[in-house]
Amino acid sequence: MKLTTPLGEEVLDLTAGDRVLLSGTVYTARDEAHLKIQEAGFPFNPKGAVLYHCGPVIQDNAVVAAGPTTSARMNALTKPMLDAGVRGLIGKGGMSDEVVEALRGRGVYFAFTGGCAALAASCMRLKGVHYAELGMAEAVWEIELTDMPLVVGIDSKGNNLFKR
Repeated sequence: MKLTTPLGEEVLDLTAGDRVLLSGTVYTARDEAHLKIQEAGFPFNPKGAVLYHCGPVIQDNAVVAAGPTTSARMNALTKPMLDAGVRGLIGKGGMSDEVVEALRGRGVYFAFTGGCAALAASCMRLKGVHYAELGMAEAVWEIELTDMPLVVGIDSKGNNLFKR
C-alpha cells in the first residue's frame, strides 16, 4: 500500500505486518528532539505528521545515511507527540505496552530494518532542519521521502509484531 504524509484515518485500517511505501515529509526525532519539542513546541504542524526515530548523517546538504535508532528509548516521550496529532512513528525494535495503548485508535508504528541506513537515505531528500543547536544526530531534520519501504510493526488496534 502507498501512503503519503500527512497521514489521516487511512492508517487506522492498517494491520501489523502490512507492507507500506511511505512518501511525503517526515521529521527525525530522537530523545533530545522530543524533549526540545515538549519544552519549546513543535517547529512543524504535528497533525498527521510522522516522526522517524533516527539521527541521520548529513553531508553537503544531503542525507548520506539514515538508519533507525532503537525506538524504545522514546517510550516515555511518545504520548505527548501522539496527543498533539502525530499519526506515525518509524523506528526499530518496537515500543512499550504504554505506547501500543497510546497508538490505539489514532496511529501506527512503522518498522524499518536496522543496518539499512544507505537504503533509507536513497529514498530521501533533505528539506530543512529545526533545532540545529542540538547537533546533527539530535536535531529535527525535515526530510522528503519517496516510497520508503516499511512494515507496520504496531497497528492502531493494538496488534504488535514484536510481541509475536
